Amino acid sequence: MKYLTQLEPNELVSNFLTHPPQDFTAWQLHDEIPAFTAHFDLLTTADHDLQRKVRRLPFFNKWQKFLRPLTTFIGTTVSEYILLSDKLSPDQLAKEIKQQYGQKSPLLIVKDIPQQSPLLAEYANQYSATFIQALQNQGFIEVEGQALAWVPIDFTDINEYLGRLSYQRRKNFRRKLKSQQYVEINCLHSGDGCFFDAAVLEQFYQLYLNVYQQSDIHFDLLTKAFFIELLQDVKNQARIFTYYHHEQLVGYNICFIVNNMLVDKYIGFDYPLARDLNLYFLSWFYNLDYARQQGLDYYVAGWTDPEVKSSLGAKFTFTKHMVYVRNPLLRNILKKISSRFEQDKNWQENVSKPYQ
Repeated sequence: MKYLTQLEPNELVSNFLTHPPQDFTAWQLHDEIPAFTAHFDLLTTADHDLQRKVRRLPFFNKWQKFLRPLTTFIGTTVSEYILLSDKLSPDQLAKEIKQQYGQKSPLLIVKDIPQQSPLLAEYANQYSATFIQALQNQGFIEVEGQALAWVPIDFTDINEYLGRLSYQRRKNFRRKLKSQQYVEINCLHSGDGCFFDAAVLEQFYQLYLNVYQQSDIHFDLLTKAFFIELLQDVKNQARIFTYYHHEQLVGYNICFIVNNMLVDKYIGFDYPLARDLNLYFLSWFYNLDYARQQGLDYYVAGWTDPEVKSSLGAKFTFTKHMVYVRNPLLRNILKKISSRFEQDKNWQENVSKPYQ
């Protein structure tokens, strides 16, 4: 099935449903929209000031478990957007979600609804906007989502792209790119014979865990079974860019080509060597050049690290989360403090635009 808001191959969505993240339960609604349940830490997207204040409250360690309620999510953690179809009208879908799941768990979140995304067709954006309004009519609270980074491939080479950045940024990135002389970069495809070697699979998964463990947010821990399926499935046509230093794998980047876009999904790094070799920055510029060489329209660079990606020249498009709180008292509290859970929006309002 192809969804209105889909930027990923069908196989990745199926993999999520078959091998959901650790401690998640995944399924599909009647109209095939994916959903899942998980215990959700309410401080995950709270601003740092609120997190600090809550963690300093008396006996926090005793009662912090109550900040991780079982939550029903409509959406996935492997797709950039909620996967919407138009089998139902936005009003019908909003009513169905509220009726079926509004009382089943303390918290119900319809996640990652696009807002006039430049990466989607106009019809998809119109449906999404109407859906947001329909959920509001059902008593859902609007919370700004994360910043999805993307770059139009409208340059003839990397030098032209760098020329759009400030002098200081150009100088900094050119210096970092010098480490490319010490790195061998290859492009593999999912289903390659090497991904049927148990030792290779273990190494790839461990490098993913390295990145997960050093991240500020620990929510969806992908399983090894998910990674095996991802790397062995030739149908998803993943591009796996590998980075070797003296024949040692120090990093990789897993991307997909969908709708004439290069969609960046997963990375794995061997720290601290990956940092020493500036692999994050090498992979950014390699992906941009690969997308250019393939004649693609966009590079979609994911949700994390908006500050860094902004400095690298990315543009951003935002989503909305629509939240229904079963308890009426807590619902009223969330209405008053929802802005404290909008870190990316607050960041954007306080930074300069890219390419300056």
